[in-house]
Amino acid sequence: MGNFLFNLFAVFTVVAAAGVVVNKNAVNAAMCLLLSLVGVAGLFIVLDAYLLAFLLLLVYAGAIVALFLFIVMLLDTKSDARPQLTRIPLVARILAFALVAVGVASFGRLESPDPAAVPALGASLKLYAYQLFTTYLLPVQILGFLLLIAMVGVIVLSKKFEGLEDIR
Repeated sequence: MGNFLFNLFAVFTVVAAAGVVVNKNAVNAAMCLLLSLVGVAGLFIVLDAYLLAFLLLLVYAGAIVALFLFIVMLLDTKSDARPQLTRIPLVARILAFALVAVGVASFGRLESPDPAAVPALGASLKLYAYQLFTTYLLPVQILGFLLLIAMVGVIVLSKKFEGLEDIR
């Protein structure tokens, strides 16, 4: 079962990552990025790296993708042509409904483990915290600063200045 789940999440991640590259619409590409990150988190869960999966979902899927979407919304990349409706939205709705139904049905079959049988893994988080706030503090701060610079740069580039239309 572990190999099947790993292969399933791996294929899902690759297909979603290909969707990031292939999509012309920036919002759809950002949503495919979100799906790709969810697939990587699923891979981490299969590999019993629950903390990494949680941090990936919290930081990247929660914050970075939301930041990308806000920046895309600030750029205002709307086109004048109205998109044509096809059968794809109907198929997507059916697929989403089926996935939600499978997820809800799987919750009914889950058994809660005996709390006494579950080993205490909280002590291993001290090592992650110690390394994060000592060894890797500077790289994390530099990365945060670079993301802030990129965000401010995109906001400045997307701002429409008056009087510059004549120069172009």
